[in-house]
Amino acid sequence: MGQLREGRELDVSTESRVLALDAVDVQVFHARPDGMPRAGVVLHPDIGGMRPLFDEMARRLATHGLAVCVVDPFAGVAAEDLATIEARMGRVAQLDDHQQLEMLSSAADLLVVEDGVARVCVLGFCMGGHYAFKAAASDRFDAAVAFYGMVRTPDGWRGPGHTIEPLDVADRMCPTLAIFGSIDQLTPAADIDALRTAWAGRSDCEIVVIEGADHAFVHDPDRPVHRADDAAACWDRAINWVLG
Repeated sequence: MGQLREGRELDVSTESRVLALDAVDVQVFHARPDGMPRAGVVLHPDIGGMRPLFDEMARRLATHGLAVCVVDPFAGVAAEDLATIEARMGRVAQLDDHQQLEMLSSAADLLVVEDGVARVCVLGFCMGGHYAFKAAASDRFDAAVAFYGMVRTPDGWRGPGHTIEPLDVADRMCPTLAIFGSIDQLTPAADIDALRTAWAGRSDCEIVVIEGADHAFVHDPDRPVHRADDAAACWDRAINWVLG
């Protein structure tokens, strides 16, 4: 699965459950090793949302000694309004940054209270990477990993609920690892350079650019852009970042 190898903690428990927030109920997928977790990960999916790909990703991360909570970014949206990727793209502008960060923070609380972790990281892909950047500036997380997250809000995603621009809050982000592909048009070189400038002098943030890689080259092995060797290396780097 996306070249995320199995870890040593093969005894893992998983469950689907609901987090009840004031405004919406949020479906989550929770995975943890049977032993004491080494750290926690709140995982924000790509625009495809929660699906078996991310359930398996959470399970595999748990084999590395991590407690994981995957959140549904489209909580409260009717399934018929999310039937296609095009429909999901149209819904992104209606998402609300405050609600998304509340969902991520509540998932972090679950990992702290129920799994006893002292360190919690936020991790996301594509749209989830975009929100990982925003969450990294929220003072809730100890670290963040953004896989090809957009550092500027795409024009088609702009809406009244999008009040946080990643580049505007880059100086407030917790230690963050940002992984990009060099030919990803959603994160062009100019945007990566702008983030690099914003992080100038910060040794606790890191940018990795994989030459020749396109958007979404890590997390889904069924995509034609997937690069197995690079994905495996990026996963190793991400897990080390989460563990601190």
